[in-house]
Amino acid sequence: MAKPTILMIGNYLSQPKHNRNIWHDLSERLAGEGWGVLTTSRQENQVLRLLDMLQTILFKRKQYALAQIDVFSGKAFIFASWSARLLRALKKPYILTLHGGALPDFAAKHPDQIRELLFGADFVITPSPYLQQSLSDYHKDIVCIPNPVDISGLPYRKRSSLAPKLIWVRAFHEIYNPSFAVRVAEILRRQLPDFTLKMIGPDKGDGSLVKVLHLIDELELGSFIEVIPGVLYARIPGLLDSADIFINTTNYDNTPRSLIEAMGCGLCIISTDVGGIPWLVNNGQEGLLVSPDNAQAMAEAVIRLLNDPDLAAHLSAQARQRAETLDWTAILPQWEALLSSVGISGNDE
Repeated sequence: MAKPTILMIGNYLSQPKHNRNIWHDLSERLAGEGWGVLTTSRQENQVLRLLDMLQTILFKRKQYALAQIDVFSGKAFIFASWSARLLRALKKPYILTLHGGALPDFAAKHPDQIRELLFGADFVITPSPYLQQSLSDYHKDIVCIPNPVDISGLPYRKRSSLAPKLIWVRAFHEIYNPSFAVRVAEILRRQLPDFTLKMIGPDKGDGSLVKVLHLIDELELGSFIEVIPGVLYARIPGLLDSADIFINTTNYDNTPRSLIEAMGCGLCIISTDVGGIPWLVNNGQEGLLVSPDNAQAMAEAVIRLLNDPDLAAHLSAQARQRAETLDWTAILPQWEALLSSVGISGNDE
């Protein structure tokens, strides 16, 4: 029997200006397994993006049997909310996928809107036990399907005797606290005159990238830090392989793809212990965790790894093993099973 067509609703903006995310891969991999897949939207302008989503839902309603909506907090929540309302009016089944470590705080401020959105969904999915537990008061049956990676595309190198080569891979946005990485570098310079830090990610336009560049100039760290405001996703594994220590400085988080990929490459992980990170990285096992915005603690963790090859080797190996459990070969069947369980067959006519 032919597999039905799914309409996937979310951010499908192009690279390298925007990160390639899990949902981009999911749409392609489902199509590769014989599912029909439609996606929306690629519109840069937020108003046009919402209009594109709603028009696609309405005018292509006979082409898809099921919709899947990515849900984020903040302004992006509007996309999911209005898409779900239109799908309910059309009596179309839909699945919600909850993203972002800031979603619990958003839900606490807007409980009625969250309940309205979740109530009409056939399934609610999240990649993290953190969101599954944090949002259980709003929906009792949230299904956890972890964020996957393609292990075959990640060059693994077990680290032990580390070089002081650090890398940061996120978007330049305040929630990821990129300036924190610069403050860590300022502390490390006093003890490690040969250390380097690469900072890689798209500019989200909130002033964070400008702030980072100004801080680097102010602290005279230009010879230590290389800022790369956006690269094609295909370059990321090679850039990760060029470093030994991955630092994650975020204030809010869920299960970031960049962190899982760094684990898959065998980098030694140092991260803030926020959101879903402790469910992904056990302190002292897959990485080292420090309190958010504590530059001194993160710098000390870097020094600790450089001085302890046995610990570095242990973290590197454990990180790789954890990432291997999140390969697409293990995760894609979970998605297919859930989509099949919705009980649809073929597309609406």
